[in-house]
Amino acid sequence: MTSPLLQSLFDDEERRPLTISELNEQVKGELERRFSSVWIEGEISDFFDANSGHWYFSLHDSDSQIKAACYKSNNWRIRFKPFDGLQVRVRGKLTVYEPRGEYQILVESLEPVGEGAIKIAFEQVKAKLEKDRLFDDEFKRPLPYFPRRVGVVTSPNGAAFHDILNVLTRRTKSVSIVLIPTRVQGETAPKEIREAVLRANEFNKSAQENEKIDVLIVGRGGGSAEDLSAFNEEHLARTIFSSEIPVISAVGHEIDFSISDMVADVRAPTPSAAAEVVAGKEEDIEAFIVQQMRDLFRIAEYKIENAKNEVRELSFSTVFGEFPQRIKDWRYEIADIDERILDAVEAGLKSRSANLVQLKTRLSPVKLASNIGIRKTRLAILHQRKASAVRELCSRKDESLKIAMASLDALSPLSVLNRGFSLTKSEKGDILRDTKNVEMNDKLKIRLANGKLEARVEKID
Repeated sequence: MTSPLLQSLFDDEERRPLTISELNEQVKGELERRFSSVWIEGEISDFFDANSGHWYFSLHDSDSQIKAACYKSNNWRIRFKPFDGLQVRVRGKLTVYEPRGEYQILVESLEPVGEGAIKIAFEQVKAKLEKDRLFDDEFKRPLPYFPRRVGVVTSPNGAAFHDILNVLTRRTKSVSIVLIPTRVQGETAPKEIREAVLRANEFNKSAQENEKIDVLIVGRGGGSAEDLSAFNEEHLARTIFSSEIPVISAVGHEIDFSISDMVADVRAPTPSAAAEVVAGKEEDIEAFIVQQMRDLFRIAEYKIENAKNEVRELSFSTVFGEFPQRIKDWRYEIADIDERILDAVEAGLKSRSANLVQLKTRLSPVKLASNIGIRKTRLAILHQRKASAVRELCSRKDESLKIAMASLDALSPLSVLNRGFSLTKSEKGDILRDTKNVEMNDKLKIRLANGKLEARVEKID
């Protein structure tokens, strides 16, 4: 009797029943142990995008259904947003939601089934990025005219890198290649490609000017729509758009078109074509230099021939016969001019000598002494006149001052007091002119010619 159910029929003691929580906990443990990783396929229904970022939905086929939950920590890796009616393949583990006793699958990976579903996911991302204007031409940066270092973000084992390497090695002489290896398909490919683009930009921030990466080629060779889906991921597209290094997207073949192609600065139909775009710049410069050299040689040859022709024409010119006679004429003219210059110099010297004699006569010591005596006599006369004028002016001013002092003295109140008068003021300091302004016992201040008195009113007449 190994069956627990049969064994329980023969137990002497009644077994303790389980609580609902205990039962759900045991079932959850068994399910998670037994079905820790399962793949299922079905159609999505009742999809709900919670504010927390978690996704909740049901998966069903023609006969049954199962609840599913995809937490935020996992759904950020999913390259599209699910919707009702979409056929998907899900990987996850079975568990029990204990509060309701419902078993469900916790989704860890979710992939669309069929080409149609991949196309829908592509259109979802495209519409979102187009709304954010990531495809606008005004944000496309021009490629450097003469790139020196080219970064290649792709798989080191794929055909794409070897195609790029062959084209650049064959067609350029100065371009160096920096491989930034990454996976180009699979679940982790979008993240690795995105990190490679970020790493290239971070390198440029600290690199010397001659070591910086001038342009990035991001891509891979051809493949199925599912193989190329890594380049349709939204986060990768935003990283390419934000890259400070201009990006060339080269994904698949000419008929393939990815989100990376739309958001990149330049789209190349194949990796080889991307290398041709870079190599073409150097070829253009080389062709331009060669053409300029040819033009320069042609211009030099033309100028040399013109110079030869001019020399030939001059050799037959009559000027070579006339030139010796012109030299003789110029010699006679120079001699005549020389004589005229000498005559002019001699005349100038004579005139200057006569002027010098006159100046010597005017500046002789006798005349200078006579002039100084005259000037001294005139200065003494002026000095005497000045002294007489000063004395006369002082005398007039002194007389005027005496008259003014006498007038002031006659008008001064003190002179009146000297004649026996006095000046009486009230206690407040007002000058008294009438007895009406005084009352009995008022104190008075009296100013005499010599001194002051204080009095009190005892009688008023």
